[in-house]
Amino acid sequence: MKARAGQPALVALLAIVAVAASACGSSSTSSSSTGATASSSHSGTVAVIYAGSLAKLMEDDIGPAFQKSTGYSFEGFGGGSGEDAKQIKGKVRQVDVFVSASAEADKTLQGSANGNWVSWYSTFATTPLVLGYDPSSKLGHELAHGGPWYDLIAQPGIRVGRTDPKLDPKGLLTVQALEEAAGRLGRPALRTAERSLPVFPETDLVGRLQAGQLDAGFFYAIEANVAHIPTVSLAPIAKTAAYTVTILNHSPHQAGAEAFVRYLLSASATLTSSALTPISPKLSGEAAAVPPGLGSAVGAATP
Repeated sequence: MKARAGQPALVALLAIVAVAASACGSSSTSSSSTGATASSSHSGTVAVIYAGSLAKLMEDDIGPAFQKSTGYSFEGFGGGSGEDAKQIKGKVRQVDVFVSASAEADKTLQGSANGNWVSWYSTFATTPLVLGYDPSSKLGHELAHGGPWYDLIAQPGIRVGRTDPKLDPKGLLTVQALEEAAGRLGRPALRTAERSLPVFPETDLVGRLQAGQLDAGFFYAIEANVAHIPTVSLAPIAKTAAYTVTILNHSPHQAGAEAFVRYLLSASATLTSSALTPISPKLSGEAAAVPPGLGSAVGAATP
């Protein structure tokens, strides 16, 4: 009788054990599934060093949109393209992607003598050099009413800023524009003005103009546009920056770097709204060094 009395309890106990085992198995399967999903999602930080003229575009638009679209985190560093290249070569910053305002900066990172940091780069957008001005200044008022820029900026007491031609392609284009205007337009005073223009870091120039410390400054159209700075063209002189992108050979996050380049080159609407002119990507350098699957995006010829 006792054995029969204990059988229901034993059956119940066995049932509880079976249910618990089933629950554990289910939980294990669920955890495994969740883990697979998490591991398949994008993670990690993509570090991008870029031309300072792209700072607002990268930090306010491209970077956040890239994060939202892919799941990767974005970390950006801005500066003059020549300065950026020196930081890469000197290992001051460990980054994945370099976005430059001049192919010349990429070339300083090519070859064994330069550390073999860059094997290829793709040119993807352009923007013109313009003269931005403070509309509340006397110079700004005269420029807004059609005064010729090449005469106005040579006047005594005018505060016009530029960047360092040794560190920033825009500074070099500025020097070239002034030299060309001096010769073509018969304005030798522009050469004197060019030598006396104060030099500022690329990332400081916009802020100094907006703070009223300058009457005008030489900018790329993109940085003036996003900062809402009024501009005039340098006609009849025309100077244009061409932006390039590359993945560094020593990139610590290759997959994320490829995702960023792919995203950047697909963001035509964002680039256009910021006063960049997207162009069909044109590859320079070693096509064989381009990561598999990225060739068509960066303009590599189809075999």
